[in-house]
Amino acid sequence: MEKLADKDRERLRSLAGEQAEIASGDRMRGIYKDWERSGRFEKGARPMITVELWTFADEVIPQLMQCEGKRAREIEWKLLSNIVPAKMFADDTPVRSYWPVALHQEFIPYGLPVRKNAADGSEWVGAGYKFDTYFHDLEKDMALAGKSKWSFDLEGTQAEIDELDGVFGDMLPVLRAGESVSTSIALSIMERMSMEDLYMALYDTPELVHELFSRLIDDYCDYLDDMEARGLLLPTVGDEPLLEGSYCFTDSLPKTGKGLKASGVWGYMDAEEFNDVSPEMFKEFITDHYKKLAARFGAVSYGCCEAVHGFWDGGLDTLPNLRKVSVSAWCDQRFMGERLRGKNIVFLRKPTANFLGVQGELEEDAVRAYFRETAQAASGCGLEIVQRDVYLLHGNTRKVSRYVELIRKEMDGFWRP
Repeated sequence: MEKLADKDRERLRSLAGEQAEIASGDRMRGIYKDWERSGRFEKGARPMITVELWTFADEVIPQLMQCEGKRAREIEWKLLSNIVPAKMFADDTPVRSYWPVALHQEFIPYGLPVRKNAADGSEWVGAGYKFDTYFHDLEKDMALAGKSKWSFDLEGTQAEIDELDGVFGDMLPVLRAGESVSTSIALSIMERMSMEDLYMALYDTPELVHELFSRLIDDYCDYLDDMEARGLLLPTVGDEPLLEGSYCFTDSLPKTGKGLKASGVWGYMDAEEFNDVSPEMFKEFITDHYKKLAARFGAVSYGCCEAVHGFWDGGLDTLPNLRKVSVSAWCDQRFMGERLRGKNIVFLRKPTANFLGVQGELEEDAVRAYFRETAQAASGCGLEIVQRDVYLLHGNTRKVSRYVELIRKEMDGFWRP
């Protein structure tokens, strides 16, 4: 581990103290209570609104950085990312009273590492990229698909805990916390087979595509068995991250204990890569396969950017343990409001990023109209609004808090429990 300079250590301790102070404040305690009400689908629980920072963090965080050492700057970036939403956006992003350390682990589908090339070698988070794939003609290439590989680095996990605990653990406790289990099956295939090749294979060799799905889902089930046997699954009932910008708040899963079964934690899955197939084909290749994996979890959050309304009736609505569903910018939100109204499935709205990301100033009337429609469509539903994929603020960081303010006003005025 890199030794931290005294000046850097003091900077990190100052930020850790600031995070602890925000976490213990009245406003954050109120936000947590509202998340808990939302998580139990309490009547009248208000819509929760969050803005994901990471895609445009390069416009916010660098000017706040003070540390000089490489490792110190990595920790400083994370601490600032924890604090900035509460200080600058005034959204509902939870600020934790602790520092969670995720289990160091690796899962390699089919035993084939991802080969990804970003445009011009760029490391910018918004840069375009492509995959160097393995599968082209499944009749010839299926032999490349081996058993998935996974590993757990318990020593590395504990080393990170010990390192950070020694820096600021007396102010901000450092611990191994629970985390949802991500199983993006379709994405894993698309990282190893181009969309063109895959879509042709759906027609030419559908039985081999089924085999790809079956093998990977069986591997994920074995992976879950291994995690259960090793006692690695911890509770996911609060501010633990749930993929796609949400959180795990719920009363329906175990709140305490170590070595839980997969049936006691949240799982995540999606299939946006199959957005353009027919509902019948989606059911055959996605829903019918995903049911086996969804049944393993205590609660499931589904969806990324796909327009789920076209695959809902008789398809996604049959997934076991479904508790959140993504209603993306391309989705018919009125249709989904009708389907989710009165059910214990969160209407997880992911609005267009255009208002924040395309130009420097907000078109406030357009923002109001857009979210008024969401408020009306999702009335009677448990509602979360997660702003993702912004990437650019064009130098105007102040507009984020105004954006959140406008959304709140529309929810207050037009959303009904």
